[in-house]
Amino acid sequence: MEKKKFSIVVAGGGSTYTPEIVCSLMSQLDRFPLRKLVLYDIDEQRQQPIAEACRILCREYDPSIEFIATTDPKEAYTDIDFCFAQIRVGGLKMREKDEKIALKHGCVGQETCGPGGIAYGMRSIQGVLENLDYMEKYSPNAWMLNYTNPASIVAEAIQRVRPHSKIINICDQPLLLEDQMAKIAGLKSRKEMDVRYFGLNHFGWWSEIKDQEGHDLIPKIRAYMLEHGFATSKEDAADESWNTTYEKVKDVLAVDPDMIPSSYFNYYFYPDDIVKQSNPNYTRANEVVDGREKMVFYICQDIIQKGTTKGYELYIGDHASFVIDLAYALSYNTHERMILITKNEGSIHDFDYDAMIEIPCIVTKDGLEKVTIGKIPTFQKGLMEQQKSCEILVVDAWQQHSYHKLWQALTMNRCVPSAKIAKELLDDYIEANQDYWPELK
Repeated sequence: MEKKKFSIVVAGGGSTYTPEIVCSLMSQLDRFPLRKLVLYDIDEQRQQPIAEACRILCREYDPSIEFIATTDPKEAYTDIDFCFAQIRVGGLKMREKDEKIALKHGCVGQETCGPGGIAYGMRSIQGVLENLDYMEKYSPNAWMLNYTNPASIVAEAIQRVRPHSKIINICDQPLLLEDQMAKIAGLKSRKEMDVRYFGLNHFGWWSEIKDQEGHDLIPKIRAYMLEHGFATSKEDAADESWNTTYEKVKDVLAVDPDMIPSSYFNYYFYPDDIVKQSNPNYTRANEVVDGREKMVFYICQDIIQKGTTKGYELYIGDHASFVIDLAYALSYNTHERMILITKNEGSIHDFDYDAMIEIPCIVTKDGLEKVTIGKIPTFQKGLMEQQKSCEILVVDAWQQHSYHKLWQALTMNRCVPSAKIAKELLDDYIEANQDYWPELK
C-alpha cells in the first residue's frame, strides 16, 4: 500500500532556516513523502531567493512535488496537513532594536530573555494568531508546529486565546544541549540517552540523564561542565558569542549542581556579567546579519545562478530534523518521546495547573501525552513561578492593552534591576514598536 503523501507550508519562508528544513524534508522522502511544499512569507523580496533555491532543490529530489512560493495566505494554507511556523515579526531590524534598547539601560539584550524577549513577545503573539486563523480557515484539520519565539510567551497567549487549536509549540534548544551532553558522556547520539527534564522554554533543567543500560550520566556530565560548561570544542557553536554562552554555564551549574541547567540561565543568574561583555553597538542581531544571513543568501543566489544544488552539502541540524520528527510522530502514531511545550495540568504537582511548561511528552496521532514530573525542588519552583508570572503579565498587557501590566512584567523580570529602569525600558520599547504593538493605555 502506497504511503500517504503530505502537504506542508513553511510560514516564514524567507527565514534562513528554510533551506535547512527543505533539505531535511528532501532527504526523508522515503520516510515522509510529500505531494506539496509551500513557502509563505509577507516579505516577497526576502523570500524570493530562498524560494528559488529551494525550488531547484525540490525539483532535483522529486519533480512531482508541487512547489509554491507565495505571499497569499489563502494559497499558502489551502489543502495542507502541517504548518511549520517560524515567523519573525519585525525581522532582524526589530531584533536589533530589542537588544540595543536593553543594553542602553544596562540590561541584558537577548532575543528571548529579559526585556528584549518581552518586546519580541508583544510583537509575536498577533503574528502567530493570524497564521493560526489562516490555517483553521483553509485547512481546519492541519497541525501547526510552531517554532516562533519567544516560545513561552507565545504558548501562554495561544493557550489563552485559542485553547482548542491544533498547535504544538516547540524549541530545538533542549536537543542542541543534549547533543553536547551526549558528546561529554562519550555517546554517539543524544538518542542514546533517557532524560527527565522540566521547566519553561529556555528556562529548564535535566533532573535525570541515563544511558540505555540505565547508568546515571549526570556525575560525568556535571564534572565536565563545572570546568568547561557545555563547550566541547570551538566548533560547537556558530560563532564566538555562543561558545562564550556555553562556557558560562559552568557558573550557572555551580549555583545548583544537582541538576543540569539550560544555557539561558546565564542571562538570569549573571546579567551583570553578560552586560559587561556585550557591545551595545554590535549585538547578536548584527552577528546574524553579518554571518548566517550573508552566507545563506549567498549560497541561494549561487544555486540560482548555476541552476543546481550539486556541489553544496546543505547543513541539516536539529532545528529541521526535530520539526519533521514531530510531524512524522503525529502522522504515524509512533509514541516517540519528545521535549515539548504543553499545558501543565498536574504533570508538575506543585506548579500552576494551567501554566504552559516544557517537559517530555509522548506523541500520538491525537497529540501529546504528558510525562509526570511530580514535585520539584524549591529553588527551581521559585524561579519558575517568577518567570511564569512575568510571562502571564506580558500576555495580560497584550490582551488588555495595559501599560501598567507590561511595566509590572518588566519589573518582575530577573534581568531588570528596578521598577525605574523597567519604566524607562517600556517607554523606549513603545516608541520603537509603534507599528507592531497594540496601543497601551
